[in-house]
Amino acid sequence: MSGYNAFASVYDVLTQNVNYAQRAEDICSLFCRYGKKSGILLDVACGTGSFSEAFARRGYDVIGIDASEEMLMEAQRKMYEKGLPILYLQQDMRSLDLYGTVDCATCLLDGVNHLPTASDVEQALFSIGFFMEKDGIFIFDVNTTYKQEKILADNTFVYDLDEVYCVWQNQFVPEDSRTDMRLDLFFPENGCYRRETEEFSEWYYSDAVLTKALQKANFELLERLPERAETTPEGEMRLYYVCRKTKNQ
Repeated sequence: MSGYNAFASVYDVLTQNVNYAQRAEDICSLFCRYGKKSGILLDVACGTGSFSEAFARRGYDVIGIDASEEMLMEAQRKMYEKGLPILYLQQDMRSLDLYGTVDCATCLLDGVNHLPTASDVEQALFSIGFFMEKDGIFIFDVNTTYKQEKILADNTFVYDLDEVYCVWQNQFVPEDSRTDMRLDLFFPENGCYRRETEEFSEWYYSDAVLTKALQKANFELLERLPERAETTPEGEMRLYYVCRKTKNQ
């Protein structure tokens, strides 16, 4: 799995287009639909904690998990500034070690797409399910093949912001269903620029692979629906999977 280092310090400014409040509202509406209006919520691959904060404001007791120390440092800083009661832990989603069970869980903004093999996906879902109460609800999203092949593809994106100048280059590797990403980050510093480079990859997983992994982890798929903020006339870019834990492991 990839880790974010220099990227962590500017992750929030580079994702300003993500409407965290509205997306969190959509997620919470799904939780409420299946009886999870409150309780302990595990936010897997929480990054800098923007979703964790949104869930905490809606009354959930939030545990945020991420493998990146740098991302969690940003999350902790924001948490202290805002006075929110969130527990952040540095852990790999494939080998969670929690103090008890949770009532619901999320893994958002293509956290699952960062897992390099189908076996890793199975291991992560099993690990999440192991610490979830029976009838708990797990919601995760994935990038679609349309987004990978047509939007990310071999494209380059440039962000010219006060905090950073970012050149984001993608290379699509169809035989591996993988998109390799390189970010060249230029930070203004004393009239010059300091350059940092981040490289990571995302993998696309078919519905068949994800359904099999869910079944192995004792999850029932309740709904599969498009992320409305990432649906275009040409195609869906992101899908939500809404799942219920069927039995204890």
